[in-house]
Amino acid sequence: MKLHNKDNFSRRNFLKTAVLAGGGMLIGFNLLTACKPEAKMPVDIANLNFNDFNAFIKISDEGYVTIFSPNPEIGQGVKTSMPMIIAEELDVDWKNVTVAQGILDTNKYTRQVAGGSQSIRFSWGALRQTGATAKQMLVNAAAIKWNVAASTLKASKGIITNTNGETLGYGDVVKEAALLEVPEGVQLKDAKDFTIIGQEIVNVDIDKIITGASLFGLDYKAEGMVIASVLRPPAFGQKLKSFNASEAKKVNGVIDVITIGDKVRKYVAAGKGNWTFKLSETDKIVVIAENTWAAIKGKKALSAVWETASKAETTEAHDTVLTGILDGKNLSTKREDGNLKEAFATADKVVEKTYHSPFLPHNCMEPMNFYANVTAEKVHLVGPVQTPEFAASVVAEMLECDLEKVHLEMTRMGGGFGRRLYGDFVYEAAEIAAVIKRPVKVVSTREDDMTTGIYKPSVKYRIKAALKDGKVTGYHLKEAAINGNMYGLIPNFFPAGCIPNYKVETGSYNSNITTGAWRAPYTNFLAFAEQSFFDELATELNIDPIQLRLDLLQNVKGSKDKRIEYSGQRMEDTIKLVREKANWGKTSNGVYQGFSAYYSHNTHVAEVADIELKDGFPVIKKVTVAVDCGVVVNPTGARNQVEGGVIDGIGHAMYSDFSFKDGKPEYKNFDTFRLIRMNETPKVEVHFVENNLSPTGLGEPGLPPAGGAVANAINAALGKRIYSQPFIKELNKSNVLG
Repeated sequence: MKLHNKDNFSRRNFLKTAVLAGGGMLIGFNLLTACKPEAKMPVDIANLNFNDFNAFIKISDEGYVTIFSPNPEIGQGVKTSMPMIIAEELDVDWKNVTVAQGILDTNKYTRQVAGGSQSIRFSWGALRQTGATAKQMLVNAAAIKWNVAASTLKASKGIITNTNGETLGYGDVVKEAALLEVPEGVQLKDAKDFTIIGQEIVNVDIDKIITGASLFGLDYKAEGMVIASVLRPPAFGQKLKSFNASEAKKVNGVIDVITIGDKVRKYVAAGKGNWTFKLSETDKIVVIAENTWAAIKGKKALSAVWETASKAETTEAHDTVLTGILDGKNLSTKREDGNLKEAFATADKVVEKTYHSPFLPHNCMEPMNFYANVTAEKVHLVGPVQTPEFAASVVAEMLECDLEKVHLEMTRMGGGFGRRLYGDFVYEAAEIAAVIKRPVKVVSTREDDMTTGIYKPSVKYRIKAALKDGKVTGYHLKEAAINGNMYGLIPNFFPAGCIPNYKVETGSYNSNITTGAWRAPYTNFLAFAEQSFFDELATELNIDPIQLRLDLLQNVKGSKDKRIEYSGQRMEDTIKLVREKANWGKTSNGVYQGFSAYYSHNTHVAEVADIELKDGFPVIKKVTVAVDCGVVVNPTGARNQVEGGVIDGIGHAMYSDFSFKDGKPEYKNFDTFRLIRMNETPKVEVHFVENNLSPTGLGEPGLPPAGGAVANAINAALGKRIYSQPFIKELNKSNVLG
């Protein structure tokens, strides 16, 4: 059974990324495994005598293999699943494997990024080839040693065996293998022969996580390190006018109070930028202290005067502006099929609805932090960031030093959700270190994160459909978003290709409130809007909601339109699986169901929410999920990702709200900002569509359909359509809950 693989992997590419300047080879990520049957795992691998075998794999004389995991680990599980892929093709025993985090190294690795749920998808082919190529070289070295043909040898669990039953461990031949020519056209395993991929593997860091061992950026310490706490403008659109640090300097443990901002202003003035995120150019006040408590206490003692530099924005004004964009004529057309005007003119009925979502903060469990030490010889950076290569390049330009001098080490992250794509906290740490000439770690409080961070933009969608002869004949989607839509693929997601007359338009309002990617960008809310809307259309057409989607998908199956991003067949299979597993339409009295399906990050997901009413309030009891993400590398990690995405999606859709008044966030911490609580989390039952296609994204796709499934279930129970998030706010406003 051949696995579908779009990745091209040539010997030339392998050499380019794998051969080390000092000799030997490096093939992968950081994974340690005992290859000799009698070998025992060492407690500390730091002092082992490793021979470099390639950029991902090192093999020691003792017979241990190390596979480096180069991509940032933010809880999505790549530090476990990526080494699993290599270990599978390398043929080592996973029970003897230990994994370690690689550092930023653009010479050895590509795409050291955690974002867009793309780590496994982009690396699948290369990682398999990496492991298989390394195994073949080891087998070739053993063949030379025994003076036999390599084709007569077998390798399993780190042991090479010849036809006489003699064995050699990988460690016995690694030095010879490292000198051999890299083979071309190595054979990859058939899916039926997998012994690691598809197995339930526990997170490699789980013991350290539950015992509180040092893993995260906040845990990092260095000799002579001080702590910095940064006071930023309390409202967007403000800049520092003056400040008094006398009281702050009296706090026990405070070392100094400085300002930063010059290097960022110079960087911005040079025409540089950070995607859609706008770096703050105002001066910031920094308290330098011996410990975190003193730094935070000192910051609270500061007296600062801020002045308005640009418009002070308010949520109510944003609502009006977004509505005006939807009503206006200056929208940008992203896709247009057929004759929409005629479809609406000849329709039996036209349905039009408007949906709104608020700004949302990221609320990572671990607040932003980063370590920096700037010397003439090196810029040493350590901490949690999703885009280490980009962050290092910005620091090099800001500090006007060679990129080769920037050494960035990645720690495990206590959540990212898109927030750590933007390295503002890295730049602050580097600038502070450059000013004070000593190692420093910047530490943010929860209030810092929530009030001076980057937000999911407030968005409004207006959807209009034409119905004729029992079918949807026209579809018009308008989007109005604060700071615009970052992605151009959404017009080619469902229902593109399903409806003959189809149009997508977008517009934006430029705000000084910093916005950016938030878990499953834009689809996180668009899925709710569209899937709620299709349920309304199903009611108008007197058809089962799931059947309506299946009927529409028949129009795109077999389409030759290369713009279409999703697969009609794979979406249909996913929907049918969840319909079966959720027992759709056959639940007991008192259980109300809602359906939603969405494609994002190359993955098809369908969900059914079951709710019951308790004293008139909708209680979400269960969510059944079907997912087509291709080959499931690690079912344990995969389920965790889907479950987390569903609960995250439900929680924010049901409860979370965020607003600004005169540019100032009105929520500062969890005492006022509402998140889902433990007793509100439903059972999440996950089912995967079985196929042998290359893996696709999984960290984000489970979130978008969740809100729509719950909203449609609430309507089934209460007869109330929801058009805004959070749902609880709209239900209370309409007195549905009493």
